[in-house]
Amino acid sequence: MNLHEFQAKELFQEYGIPVPPGHAVSSVTEVISLARELGGDTWMAKAQIHAGARGKSGGVLRAYSLNQLEETVGEMLGRHLVTSQTDASGQPVNTVLIERVSEIDQEFYLGVLVDRTAQRVIFMASQAGGMDIEEIASTYPERILTVTVDPVVGLQPYQCRRIGFMLKLDSKQIAQLDQIMQALYRLFMDKDLCMIEINPLILTKEGELLALDAKINVDDNALYRQQLLREMRDPTQENAREYAAQQHGLNYVSLDGTIGCMVNGAGLAMATMDLIKLQGGEPANFLDVGGNTTAERVAEAFKLILADDKVAAILVNIFGGIVRCDLIAEGIIKAMQEVGVRTPVVVRLEGTNVERGRQLLQDSGLTIIAGESLTDAAQKVVAAAKGAS
Repeated sequence: MNLHEFQAKELFQEYGIPVPPGHAVSSVTEVISLARELGGDTWMAKAQIHAGARGKSGGVLRAYSLNQLEETVGEMLGRHLVTSQTDASGQPVNTVLIERVSEIDQEFYLGVLVDRTAQRVIFMASQAGGMDIEEIASTYPERILTVTVDPVVGLQPYQCRRIGFMLKLDSKQIAQLDQIMQALYRLFMDKDLCMIEINPLILTKEGELLALDAKINVDDNALYRQQLLREMRDPTQENAREYAAQQHGLNYVSLDGTIGCMVNGAGLAMATMDLIKLQGGEPANFLDVGGNTTAERVAEAFKLILADDKVAAILVNIFGGIVRCDLIAEGIIKAMQEVGVRTPVVVRLEGTNVERGRQLLQDSGLTIIAGESLTDAAQKVVAAAKGAS
């Protein structure tokens, strides 16, 4: 789960990490009063979306007067901002962060993430702040320094000094960097985060370090114990079908093809999509209904798949292990009757009571195409999709 920049900075402030003075606004009416509260004579207006590259797409603008700031915020609110990290429709701007302008002397990159190979939390830093870290890695790999944190002893001062030396900071600034990095590590561990990124971390004209930007990604699997972070979730920034799937315990990812997939088990789902592509088709989604497949889950899965206008055919590939195939078949029949499925449906069942399950589907009176094997089912669903198209 991603947080907005203004939410990430609220957490930064809670942990003593310095950020520019700012306010998040969702209405033009409050802009001038809040800007006056911030002080100064120039301000930054920053569109709040869950995507990077905002500055290159008109999502981060400088205003030199209160009237210009009000006009800029008004133009941002309610629009869809398209960046290199969004799709063609972009993401809606419902909030704008206004900040007092910071005078920048140098820009750095500082990030915290989980290195799954090393099974450790790592810090990454670079003097090439303000650039995409991927671009830095490919163009200037020697400018990236990585330190690995031992979970037993935690982040050590010498590791912070090492990064400070690489960034060519003086002793006072290195001491400040140490405080920032220690606070970032506590935040990372306390809140079950997957990633924190400050790009740029700036050195001001006064010689102070400041987090000018902030990105935070939270581990979805830990949200059950992070209630405050769960309340920060912004569903408007997520794919509507993917968000709806999460509410029903389904794992769903939208894709660009025409064949809807409903499978129990992530590995089987991946294999199913591979076979569809092998037979010349394109999957419209990844959808894992889980091991405890029920009629209710199957019905919700059909609704999600059919909400995609591109879907021309559906492949249901279920292995009856924990749940018997005859119960799965009853769930499919009930769900198709409830939803009113008119799209061609190919069903491949395998596992416990498979013959009974197939017989129920055959006797249902519904237009269901039986797949004898996974390859056979993939061939039939690809043919059905092309025929429907």
